[in-house]
Amino acid sequence: MKATKVKSASNTYNVYIGENIRYDLNSFLPKDYSSIFIITDEVVAKHYLEGIKNTLSHKHVHCSIIPYGEKSKNLNTFYQLHTNAIEFGLDRQSLIIALGGGVVGDVAGFVAATYMRGVDYIQMPTTILAHDSSVGGKVAINHEQGKNLIGNFYPPAAVVYDVQTLQTLDEKEIRSGYAELIKEALIQDYDFFQSLLASDLSSLTNNVLADQLNRGIEIKASVVEVDERESGVRKHLNLGHTLGHALESILGYGTRTHGELVAIGLLFALHVSEKLFSVRLPYDQLLQWLNLNAYPIQLTNINKKQVLNRMKLDKKTVDTTIQMVLLKGIAQPVVVKISDEDILCYLDTFLKELE
Repeated sequence: MKATKVKSASNTYNVYIGENIRYDLNSFLPKDYSSIFIITDEVVAKHYLEGIKNTLSHKHVHCSIIPYGEKSKNLNTFYQLHTNAIEFGLDRQSLIIALGGGVVGDVAGFVAATYMRGVDYIQMPTTILAHDSSVGGKVAINHEQGKNLIGNFYPPAAVVYDVQTLQTLDEKEIRSGYAELIKEALIQDYDFFQSLLASDLSSLTNNVLADQLNRGIEIKASVVEVDERESGVRKHLNLGHTLGHALESILGYGTRTHGELVAIGLLFALHVSEKLFSVRLPYDQLLQWLNLNAYPIQLTNINKKQVLNRMKLDKKTVDTTIQMVLLKGIAQPVVVKISDEDILCYLDTFLKELE
C-alpha cells in the first residue's frame, strides 16, 4: 500500500492505494463518527456494498443507491440524497462515504459539502477515471446546459483506493480513466506519457495499474496543493476538457464516457497547439494509441456553431471569450484566449482530420 499526502487550505488528507485495502477501512477513518452514510450506484452496489457494510464496525451505517451513470449528476438526485440524510438522522458529526466512480464521488461530495453546511466524506473510487476526480476536492452536479456548473471546492477527509475493485471494469471505463492519466502526463511528465503510450489497455496488471495511478495522483496532488481553487495552474488540469465537456452536453450525458470524449478533446488541444505555436507535438502518436485501444473518436453530424456555444459555457471562459489549455511542448501547458472565429476554424480542420 502507498499513501500520498495532499495538503489543502482546510485540511490535509491521505490518498491510500493498494490491493484489498477496502477491508481495512476502519483504520483509515480519521476520527469517530456518530453515523456513516454510504452513497453508491446500482452497479457498484452489486459488487461491493455488502462487503463495505460488513467491514465497518460502526453500529449506525446507512446506504443510498443512485442510478448508474452521468445522468445521476442532477438536482433531483442531489435533493433526494439530502432527504435520505435527514431521514437517517445524520448530524454534523456524521461521515459520508462515496463508493463508486466519478459520478458518485461528485454527487456524494457535493451532498457532503452542503448538508448542514458541510460534513466529512471519504472517497472510495472504484474506477480508473475516479483517480482524478477523487483528489482535489472538486464536487458538483450538472446543469442541462453544461457539465459541473453547480458545485463547490470541498476536499475529502481521505481517499481509499482499492485497485482490486478495478477488475470488474468494462473496456469503456478503462478507456475513460486512461484518458485522464494521459492528460496528467501531458501537462507534467514526458516519460510518464511515453510509458502510457506503451500500455495495452487489454492486458493491464494490478501492479502496473497501481504504479500508473500513483503517478497520476502525484501529479494531480502537486497541482492542487499550489492552486486549490483553480485561480491559476490548476486550470492546466482541464487540458482536453473544453471540447470534451461541450461534446458531453451535446451528445447527451452518458452517450459516451467522460474520458472517451476528453480523449477527443486532448487531440483537439494538440491540434490547436500545433497550429497556434508552430510546434510539433505527439498528435499522431496519441491518435495511433487511441485507435489501437479502440477509443471511439469518430464524430459525425457535428454542428460547429453548437459546439462553439457549448465551449463558451466552460468555466474558464471570461467575458464570453474561450480560454483553452494548450501545450507549447510536453509538460509546458499554457492557458490561451481564442476568438470564436479561430475556434470555428480549428474545429473545421480538426474534424476533417478525424474523418
